[in-house]
Amino acid sequence: MADPIRNYQTRAVPGAAVDIDQGLRAYMIKVYNLMGLGLLITGLAAIGTIMLATTTDPASAVATLPSGEMLTSFGYAIFGSPLRWVVMLAPLAAVFFLSFRIQSMSVAAAQTTFWVYAGLVGLSLSSIFLVYTTASISQTFFATAAAFGALSLYGYTTKRDLTAMGSFLIMGVFGIIIAMVINIFLQSSALSFAVSAIGVLVFAGLTAYDTQKIKEMYFEGDQSDVAGRKAIMGALRLYLDFINLFMFLLQFMGDRR
Repeated sequence: MADPIRNYQTRAVPGAAVDIDQGLRAYMIKVYNLMGLGLLITGLAAIGTIMLATTTDPASAVATLPSGEMLTSFGYAIFGSPLRWVVMLAPLAAVFFLSFRIQSMSVAAAQTTFWVYAGLVGLSLSSIFLVYTTASISQTFFATAAAFGALSLYGYTTKRDLTAMGSFLIMGVFGIIIAMVINIFLQSSALSFAVSAIGVLVFAGLTAYDTQKIKEMYFEGDQSDVAGRKAIMGALRLYLDFINLFMFLLQFMGDRR
């Protein structure tokens, strides 16, 4: 089947290529802005949650962790009670809801759902502050940002078709999930190390692959609502790549408390 985007560009009148390039640039900027705001919401939610969940006042603490961190009643509820399963699974439910319903949602509703999802991820990821030092979390974040930027730039500029690589990487994601589930029961440090190493490689590759596919999704003739939903789904894909790359890198670079 012919590529409608390529054919559309081929039939364009002189000067249309410049318009398409400007439109693509604006579209990609919107994707990155949405993703960046999602990461900001996640970070603020995580920091706000850990501030509410921990205390330095023994009189306010209801539990003390082996690391010495003292939990408030709120902290114990989300980290030590059965409510922690809701905190862990709520982001998964939100991302599935957005992925399957976005075509029938308005752009505003889809964007709001993305913000809610980003906040839930922040709530869930706040527990990393109980495991790793704040300095190592910050260092890993900036290392992830630098790596992500370089990989995404490669995916945007390369002329190589990354489709075959993407199919392999998606299979790798399923392999990682299976290995992580198995390791819940085995508690193998060697398997955990292997999963982390493979996870870094897989999501590094997916960053470049998803960037190329998001670029290819752009079509100048899209209506504003269609283009808006495409941008949100593109932002979601890159957001997931960044978060997973960060978490796997943290297992290598993070200093435990």
